[in-house]
Amino acid sequence: MEEGRWLDISYLLQGTALQKEVHALLVRLNVMTLLRHYHPIFVGTIPLGIQVEDSDLDIICEVHDREAFAAQVGLHFGEMDQYSCESRIVDGIPRIKINFTVEDWPLELFGQPRPSKKQNGYIHMDVEARVLNILGSPFRRQVIELKCQGVKTEPAFARLLQLEGDPYQAVLGLGKLSEMELEALCRERFIN
Repeated sequence: MEEGRWLDISYLLQGTALQKEVHALLVRLNVMTLLRHYHPIFVGTIPLGIQVEDSDLDIICEVHDREAFAAQVGLHFGEMDQYSCESRIVDGIPRIKINFTVEDWPLELFGQPRPSKKQNGYIHMDVEARVLNILGSPFRRQVIELKCQGVKTEPAFARLLQLEGDPYQAVLGLGKLSEMELEALCRERFIN
């Protein structure tokens, strides 16, 4: 996967019908342009093609001023169904989460004061894309099957790759591996 692929949502146009539908929705909302100063990146299961029925649209942002971010998002999307805004501090890091529904799609905007590409949501997605690229359709099917049973994405990857400990941290740890190391681990641990 080439560096920067995830930064421009036009890659969705080369994907599935659902990915093209989501691209059209994000373009209609103009959300990526409206939030461009926050370096938005569309992350999660839909870019990876492993979404299930209740998957949402996740966009992460680099947010240093939560109040300004909330005001800007509220100005453009505050009238949307099920609009909510939550701001708190987790592990010493301020974060803001804004949720709303548009055209039956739940959308979540998440921000914290670190570059979007350094946030866990981006790192998880990038690692998961690498694993999917290595292990292909059999692995993808098993991830989706686990997700249909209610298992979240990172725990599904951790289970299938026999990773120990906290699944979110374990998947993050895979991001430190070279392609060769990651491929060796995947081929050794995934039982098809």
